[in-house]
Amino acid sequence: MADGGGSGRGPPCPGAAAALRRWEQLRRRVAAAAPWARGLLAVAAGLGLFYVVLRVPLRLRDSLAAVTVFLSTLTPKFYFALTVTSSFISGLIFVFEWWHFRKYGTSFIEQVSVSHLRPLIGGAENSPPAPAAFSAGESETSRQNMPECKVWRNPLNLFRGAEYSRYMWVTGKEPLTYYDMNLSAQDHQNFFTCDTDALRPSDTVMQKAWRERNPQARIKAAYQALELNNDCATAYVLLAEEEATTIVDAEKYFKQALKAGEMIYRKSQNCHSQSPQHEAQLRRDTNVLVYVKRRLAMCARKLGRIREAVKMMRDLMKEFPLLSMLNIHENLLEALLELQAYADVQAVLAKYDDISLPKSAAICYTAALLKARAVSERFSPETASKRGLSTAEINAVEAIHRAVEFNPHVPKYLLEMKSLVLPPEHILKRGDSEAVAYAFFHLQHWKRIEGALNLLHCTWEGTFRMIPYPLEKGHLFYPYPSCTETADRELLPTFHEVSVYPQKELPFFIHFTAGLCSFSAMLALLTHQFPELMVIFAKAVLRVLWPVSAPSVLASS
Repeated sequence: MADGGGSGRGPPCPGAAAALRRWEQLRRRVAAAAPWARGLLAVAAGLGLFYVVLRVPLRLRDSLAAVTVFLSTLTPKFYFALTVTSSFISGLIFVFEWWHFRKYGTSFIEQVSVSHLRPLIGGAENSPPAPAAFSAGESETSRQNMPECKVWRNPLNLFRGAEYSRYMWVTGKEPLTYYDMNLSAQDHQNFFTCDTDALRPSDTVMQKAWRERNPQARIKAAYQALELNNDCATAYVLLAEEEATTIVDAEKYFKQALKAGEMIYRKSQNCHSQSPQHEAQLRRDTNVLVYVKRRLAMCARKLGRIREAVKMMRDLMKEFPLLSMLNIHENLLEALLELQAYADVQAVLAKYDDISLPKSAAICYTAALLKARAVSERFSPETASKRGLSTAEINAVEAIHRAVEFNPHVPKYLLEMKSLVLPPEHILKRGDSEAVAYAFFHLQHWKRIEGALNLLHCTWEGTFRMIPYPLEKGHLFYPYPSCTETADRELLPTFHEVSVYPQKELPFFIHFTAGLCSFSAMLALLTHQFPELMVIFAKAVLRVLWPVSAPSVLASS
């Protein structure tokens, strides 16, 4: 009786569960596809549904047969006119797509599919990230006043005698350019000399030594200064930088320089208020003392005494807090990362990653590394495309996009897509020289965190979709300087291929319309030159498209 009752429900179809599973898999794949792909799938599904539902009442089979008879009677002139027209139309579409991309940075067809077709199939538009308070687009005045290509002293520059010279001995290649070394000579004259040097014979000799181009002449002058005054701190600095062939020897010279520099610094403190000349001498002695302490901390870091190096850097920053422009905190960040003291790294970033301070690749990429560390071990692009990104993953991706916008050259070095060279003594922020300097010291820290490089590999190129015209307008920072390539070529050695700003890739539909235009133009040309052959080709295409009705109709014609 249950079988005959109208209220009873029959058993489920055996293939219903499998069909539902296939439909769910198809829906997920469509949701994960690109916007233009989802639009094409929606159009294809609509055409298929139209054919299945209306083929009987509209007698589509007979209509197709009639169309086939009509096409078989057409002359070669019609095919020629058709291909010329299609080539012209596709060419217009291509020109419009190219114009729209050049003006707005996006494909018009892709934009329409995202705006209109994607909501029809249940897709949700991602809300754009909120503009940051430090976005350069908000203040034209601050953007104009921002120096574009200011060269900075590399906070982690190597030792000339113990590292740069050793590289030249092994490879026969000069790691430093003349422009870079000339900038260092100017720095030495500014930091280590003052107007009162003429009163002291040893300082007079060192003032000439910093201007010497020949390294051996500089070293010889340093020894002459020590003969005149055994407590000449700048002479020990020069010998530590250029004569010492190992870090151990350099540290010995710097310890002698520290002993002499502290004694001179105390004398200058006692009499700095007597005259402007004494104030200038105190500034010089302060520069010497800070430089020596910093280099001693770097020696300890290179020799494996990392905790000692961290303590020296912290003490130096507390003793001279106004010298933040020397970027000692970047040395501290690198040493803390080596200790894997990530909480301390975060504390340093919280203090120095501020709008009022110049950004750097070390700050931006270290912040991205810490956020990536929280999610990178379990991150999978396949899983993320199915379930979406979590809040922590979104924060990590946004931090990576921020870092890549600041310096887009770093990821290729971290992902080892480009060879590293020794970092120069000066860097250009947001340039290739800064990327080389950062990756040279920080690549090991990214490798130490499992999955961090994988997350970077999957997400870093997405930055360029947000910034279609980086030289005119940025997203979080001021526009990318257009002069970085020229300055980097002067800072980096000639055997290094300088990295330039990655070009924005053309959208799919520009390639598609260009190919369609070229293909239809080629068909028009072939139809004009070989009309009979192209008619045979068209009939063969008809046989492929309508295999049921086309053969009988074409045979009768």
